[in-house]
Amino acid sequence: MMALTKDFKDTILARAQRDPAFRKALLQEGVECLLAGDVDSGKAVLRDYINATIGFEELSQVFDKSSKSLMRMFGPKGNPQASNLFAVIRYLQEQEGIHLEVNARKVV
Repeated sequence: MMALTKDFKDTILARAQRDPAFRKALLQEGVECLLAGDVDSGKAVLRDYINATIGFEELSQVFDKSSKSLMRMFGPKGNPQASNLFAVIRYLQEQEGIHLEVNARKVV
């Protein structure tokens, strides 16, 4: 995975702050990457989403964990426990006012 430039991250931040549809799509993309088995991309997208919305400081207060611990969890070498990862995803959905669903379909 190629490292993102500061300008690109700033662009994501600015767009997410002004465009609710973009925020929702970013959260959805992160979860879809995780479900597809692309954990590194999923964590990276969720990290960008968190940085562009509530931030790791607020998240740390909600989960009573240090912000650095949460940043590591979503970092390139992070290996979050499923219970922690899904708790964060649930909280992010609540904050965004959405509910993501999994729809099963047969692959042909």
